[in-house]
Amino acid sequence: MTNNYLLVKAKQAILSPQHTAAPTQVLIDRDSGKIVQIADAIESPKDAASVEVLTLEDDQLLMPGLVDAHVHLNEPGRTEWEGFETGTKAAAAGGITTVIDMPLNAIPPTTTPENLDTKLTAADGQLHVDVGFWGGVIPDNSQHLPELLRRGVRGFKCFLIESGVDEFPCVNEAEVRLAMDQMIGSDKVLLFHAEMDCGGDCGGAPKKEQKDSLDYHPLETTAIDMIIRLTREYHQKGTPVNTHIVHLSAADALPAIRQAKAEKLPLTVETCFHYLNFTSEAIEDGATHFKCCPPIREAINREALWAALLDGSIDYVVSDHSPCTAQLKKLETGHFGEAWGGIASVQFGLHVLWTEGRKRGVTLQQLTHWLSKVPAERTQLHDRKGEIKVGNDGDLVIWRPEASWKVDVKDIHFKNKLSPYVGTTFYGAVDRTVVRGHTVFERTQQESPFAPTPLGRTLLQ
Repeated sequence: MTNNYLLVKAKQAILSPQHTAAPTQVLIDRDSGKIVQIADAIESPKDAASVEVLTLEDDQLLMPGLVDAHVHLNEPGRTEWEGFETGTKAAAAGGITTVIDMPLNAIPPTTTPENLDTKLTAADGQLHVDVGFWGGVIPDNSQHLPELLRRGVRGFKCFLIESGVDEFPCVNEAEVRLAMDQMIGSDKVLLFHAEMDCGGDCGGAPKKEQKDSLDYHPLETTAIDMIIRLTREYHQKGTPVNTHIVHLSAADALPAIRQAKAEKLPLTVETCFHYLNFTSEAIEDGATHFKCCPPIREAINREALWAALLDGSIDYVVSDHSPCTAQLKKLETGHFGEAWGGIASVQFGLHVLWTEGRKRGVTLQQLTHWLSKVPAERTQLHDRKGEIKVGNDGDLVIWRPEASWKVDVKDIHFKNKLSPYVGTTFYGAVDRTVVRGHTVFERTQQESPFAPTPLGRTLLQ
């Protein structure tokens, strides 16, 4: 039996967050998709039918492929917003080799086994990177959660305030408890959109004049206090459930989060690239393409989020890529209350974090920690993703940390090009993205930078 291999020779490689950049060679068996050898020098295997040798240039860096654990691909049902093909192409162009698709904004949402089947059928043959799936918790679907877990969803997402789409209503505390009861003994995680109107339930809509303003938003702190209280209660009863706060934007919640972590509660937290980059003071009136939920906040809040990321209070960073059609952003009226909330950004996370992070002394190893290793752990993919090591999938990003470039609309690969990052100059240019030993994106091939056949797989094991 003969095999096909990719041999990568890098003058600079970071294999994991603990690894110092050093010359390294990595051999990937393309038939299995696995890394089979890592060494200073590797000879061509004797069983090789073919070996493609990829020798990196002096300014290119080899790192593990990135894992974006919070992406809305919106297919089926809202494919005019985004789709599997365009969304995963954009991910590949950003050095991402794995995305985890959120259960809502598709129709139907991923809330029953049958709906998961519909999602998988829609994804077939369209994936340019590997894709896992979050299931959803909505009222009256707790009976479906065990089967969805058995079928391989990475965990579940719920909203504590209305989501904005009718097919994915929010849940109250009693319904959260029903979901947590189904997850006792599981290594999977319950994710919370942690915003809550005063009153602790889905009711209490804000006044119209508040909804028209960028400044209004329901309380993250109220929701996070409830999440921590339930996490603590289940932990103390000896029936712990892993919980996770998505897209943290409010630094006011950090003291409670730090206390929960000090207690060793099974709670993790993510924030988003846009919260670490933009500030509300710099957003012009009517610039509704900056609207997201929760909102971008003040510069002092941004610095507090950076401090929390650096000290480990925030575990990792995601895009929360949540695009829509340009019409839904209401740019013509500048009406924040009517505009859809979401930032289109799956292609730019590495660039944002590196450009802002290098101002604050962030290392390349920290990037690998936040963008590869920890999100792979939280999504239970750490046995194959997140690090360059023997036995893992051959998922790699090859990029130039010192190169700078300016975002042009023509270079955007997600479906709807309206993004607040257009016109921004970033450090870090992704040259090549490799999934399981196969190149899925090569920047120099400008006419056709993507593999002609989509090579991504669904992650349900």
